[in-house]
Order: sequence, then structure tokens, then C-alpha cells
Amino acid sequence: MTDPLFAPVELTPPDIAPYRRGNTGIDHVTSLSAAEPGPHVVLNALVHGNELCGAIALDALLRKDLRPARGRLTFVFANTAAYATFDRQNPYASRYLDEDFNRLWSPDLLDGRRDSAELRRARILRPVYESADLLLDLHSMTADTAPLTLCGRTTRGRDLALGLRYPAWVVADGGHAGGKRLIDYGGFAEPEGSRTAILVECGQHWRTETATVALECCLRLLLGLEMIGLPATGPRLRPRADPQRVVEVTDAITASSERFRFTAPFVGMEVIGRAGTVIGWDDGRAIQTPHDDCVLIMPARRVKSGQTAVRLGRIVG
Repeated sequence: MTDPLFAPVELTPPDIAPYRRGNTGIDHVTSLSAAEPGPHVVLNALVHGNELCGAIALDALLRKDLRPARGRLTFVFANTAAYATFDRQNPYASRYLDEDFNRLWSPDLLDGRRDSAELRRARILRPVYESADLLLDLHSMTADTAPLTLCGRTTRGRDLALGLRYPAWVVADGGHAGGKRLIDYGGFAEPEGSRTAILVECGQHWRTETATVALECCLRLLLGLEMIGLPATGPRLRPRADPQRVVEVTDAITASSERFRFTAPFVGMEVIGRAGTVIGWDDGRAIQTPHDDCVLIMPARRVKSGQTAVRLGRIVG
């Protein structure tokens, strides 16, 4: 298997300059409304500047000039400053400029005095996200892990993920110790209410298939909401035979040192049969599976102190 840290960049970053001015007064945000009432759906790409699949999917939809039949459809290219620095010779460097855009989504940070390139952009985009009824956040992964949806802890998030009927893995989790994700922000994560957000990890960062998955997820969402009809030409939905499986996260392992190491080159979604199996070492401390049939979710390839090294879960459906 190709080392994910040196995986070839098969995707071509799209030129998003034509979308900079948009039509909302916010750079790289375009919003289209229909006469027929319906939900406000936000398709979100480039939370991380080196995750190309979402930008490719949104670019494809915008070039198709799709118009919603009902409701409002908004396209957001989020961390465009980081994306502008993307270099296929050093593709990891453009994940962010100052800090992770996807760990900033709590009022104390957004309303606080701290400053960074990502916080400035988050504060500008905040009203867009707060106006969304449904948010689809498109991401990709370092490892060659099967595509998966992160649905948070709400029942409605899980229902939305299962309603798409793809990807096959649906992971119900509470986020990271290092900060709140966009899908954990405000009304998206409240136990009651209707506002819903899911995050789809579409595959390895730069594989051709990853962009295909991102576009398919957008189409499945919009078709399911009856906001669009299937285009006569262009991308088609592929039949999917794999049943969806729901994994509830039971533990999140945060690295306490830079010396965190896994015992094997895990790529994610491995099922470890026996409780107590050692899967890693953190500065001499054994990291063990807490229960039988433990699923390893998105093990980090570059583990840093204070960041999530891996999440552990149990298949529940």
C-alpha cells in the first residue's frame, strides 16, 4: 500500500477565482434561492486548504448552473487563504495558515479577542452557517480509509446520514478535545431542534475517487430533499450495494506526547476482536482497546501532543 504521507496527488485543484465575488457580499460564498419554500442547505468545502475534493464538487455543481427547485442553496469555499497556498510538492502544508479552522466553533473563541487568519474567516462565515437548516461539510483523510460520515451525537444527524444511503460507514461521535468542529456548533449539536449538520470524509486526500464521492454526496442530499432533479448529462449516482453500518464512538484517544506510536500501520475502520489489545504506545503507556469488536476510526498518521490520535467505537447498527 502507498504510504499515505507520500501518496501521489491525482486531483487537480480547481480555479475558484470566478467564485470569489459570489452574490452575498462575502468572498467565495454564492447563494441561490427558489420561489418555492424549502430548507436552506449549505454545501461547505475547503475547511482545510489541502482537502481538494469538496472544492472540485462545488466547482462542478456551479459550472452546471444547477438551480434549486425549492428552498435556498449556498456554496461556501471556507479556508480560501490556506487553499491559495496549495503546493502538490508539499500538499500537507496548506491544511491551514495559523490554526485548524475546524476547531474554532465555540462562542468563547468566536467572540473572544484572540486573532488568527482562520478565526477572522470563521467570524465572517459565521452568519452563513447560523442561517443553515442543513449543512454538508466535505472533507478528506490522510489514510486510504473507506469513506465515512460523521454525524455527531444527534438522532437527526444520524437520520440524515442514513438517508443519503452512502457512504457505508456512519460514525456518531462527540468531536475532539482540541476544539469544536463546525458540525458541533450551536444549533447543529443541540439535542432538540431541527438544524442538522454532517461531515463526510470522502476518502484519501488526493485520490481521484475522493472527488467523485464528494460530488455524489452533494447530489444525494439535494435529490433527497427534492431541491434538484437528476441532471440529464454529467455525474450520475452509482448503485450502492454495501449496507450502512453505524458506529458509536466510545473513546477518543488524545496523544499526551510527541512519542505516540501505533503498533501497526492502521488505516481506519479496522475491527479489533478482543478487548485489551494493545494498539499503540504513548510515552510508554499502552493504549488498549476498551471492548471487544472495537472499531478504529481515523487513526492519525502524524500524531501530535494534545490532538486526537484515534477514536474507538462499537458497531450498533
